[in-house]
Amino acid sequence: MQGRLQGRRDTPLNEHGRAQAAHCGEILRDLFARQGRTAADYSYVSSPLLRARATMDVLRTTLALPAGGYQVDPRLAEISFGEWEGLTYRDVLERDPDVVERRERNKWLFRPPGGETYQEVAARVADWYAGLGADTVVSAHGGTARALIVQLGLAPPEEAVHYPIDQGVVYALATGSVTRYG
Repeated sequence: MQGRLQGRRDTPLNEHGRAQAAHCGEILRDLFARQGRTAADYSYVSSPLLRARATMDVLRTTLALPAGGYQVDPRLAEISFGEWEGLTYRDVLERDPDVVERRERNKWLFRPPGGETYQEVAARVADWYAGLGADTVVSAHGGTARALIVQLGLAPPEEAVHYPIDQGVVYALATGSVTRYG
């Protein structure tokens, strides 16, 4: 792991990511069985970014569902880091030390050069969430999940922006709770 700010960079999923996606499919299969439900009982949607769509394809294949049988929604794309995308945090510190200090004061409202704020991500995620009509399995990103955590009232913005979102695990988000399965 290089610690790069990926944001909207449309990078493919590597083999490690594919293994993590298959593991998430196995976690979901177990969760569904415990709830007396099947994979077909859920809706499925992905961010449009390649890594999220590949994750969903692997996850669905693990669940014995067709790889491409899901929706893609641009509102689930990762937060844009603008000019910082592809840089490491160290690169950003060397390039823009004053900007990084301002970011830490209010990460929710901070806009990287040419990027977007978490508040803006939350608005598009809220719009997506308002249209949900069923329990849904989502393949998205850390920034997207943090914005949804705020929208569901699970944490205030100043805490949600620091919420750890790990890869290769499943998060069940619902009004009033977030549960990590890994």
